[in-house]
Amino acid sequence: MADRKDGRPAAPTETTIASADWDSRDLSGEQHERVLFVDVDMTEAAGVGAVFTDCTFRGVRFNASTHTDAAFLNCTFVRCGFFDATFAGCKLVGSMFDGCTYDLMKVQGGDWSFTGLPGADLRRASFTDVRMREVDLTGARCAGATIRGVDLSGGWLHKADLSGCDLRGSEISSIDPLTVELRHTIIDPYQAIVLATSLGLDVRDSPA
Repeated sequence: MADRKDGRPAAPTETTIASADWDSRDLSGEQHERVLFVDVDMTEAAGVGAVFTDCTFRGVRFNASTHTDAAFLNCTFVRCGFFDATFAGCKLVGSMFDGCTYDLMKVQGGDWSFTGLPGADLRRASFTDVRMREVDLTGARCAGATIRGVDLSGGWLHKADLSGCDLRGSEISSIDPLTVELRHTIIDPYQAIVLATSLGLDVRDSPA
């Protein structure tokens, strides 16, 4: 399993829910703490305000599910599927992802700070207006992804592939152009100055 960048292990769990059919389940208001979910089908599940704390999800199918103002705090996701899943205004602070799939996953708003996505294939995912401070995207494959208006302050992006990625409006001061693939990456004029400065260039206005 991929490790959290601070070396902390996954939180221990106390109860287990295995092979349950939660297809189309209304998760609104549910609260789960220190639960191990194994091979649970959450396809098309939806809800507002659900809270999962220190939970581990193994082989859980979140396909086409919709989560609004939910919280997955310090959770661990192993080999889970997020095809066409939507997270709107959700908190996933401190959560860790390992070996998951993210095709067409949409994240809109919310706080994903300190989240671990090392090596994740996010090429067909989108993140907009999300707080992702100190996120671990080491070696992540984000070519062609949408990462707009995202706060990546202090993020780990070493060897990440951001080629063709739309980064407009995102905070990218933690990106090292020498260790991150940026070919055809879409950025705005301000971000161009940030990257030029990180390369040691002296950016000035043209003389009058």
